[in-house]
Amino acid sequence: MLDRMIRASQLSTDLYEELEKDEGATRQALIVVLLVAVATGIGALEGGIVALLVGIVSAVVGWAVWAWITYFIGTTILRTPETKASWGELARTTGFAQSPGILRVLGFIPVLGGIIVLVAAIWQLVAMVVAVRQALDYQSTPRAVGVVILGFIPYIIILALVEIGLGLV
Repeated sequence: MLDRMIRASQLSTDLYEELEKDEGATRQALIVVLLVAVATGIGALEGGIVALLVGIVSAVVGWAVWAWITYFIGTTILRTPETKASWGELARTTGFAQSPGILRVLGFIPVLGGIIVLVAAIWQLVAMVVAVRQALDYQSTPRAVGVVILGFIPYIIILALVEIGLGLV
């Protein structure tokens, strides 16, 4: 699994193709999401154990929702003749696309921490584009960027509503 996380962070299209086909990798993708959520919680050093647990639950739910949204948009609105995918394929590839987020564990470092978190977030978005492109069998990176952007908007709205509902903001 560590090798897959490294390859995902290296934006290996071969890895994302491998994940797309490996139905057994869904559990590993979930573990990646959990590890990144814990790393983010540790790096933020805020709110204690309750905030960490809420962050972990939010990360898992957010991953599942964003995978579904990208699946829906990619297989309907921005579908190409070559597009064929399942929610599981998007879940596996987008889960591993979060791998660079493990660097968020360094977020507590004064000054540098914020830069590291920003770089990790951008890196994760780039990995998400690669993951979506491969999972949806797109030939076009701009189409995958469109799916990620269109998927990110409802994802962030849902996440904000959940946080407001839980009284976190």
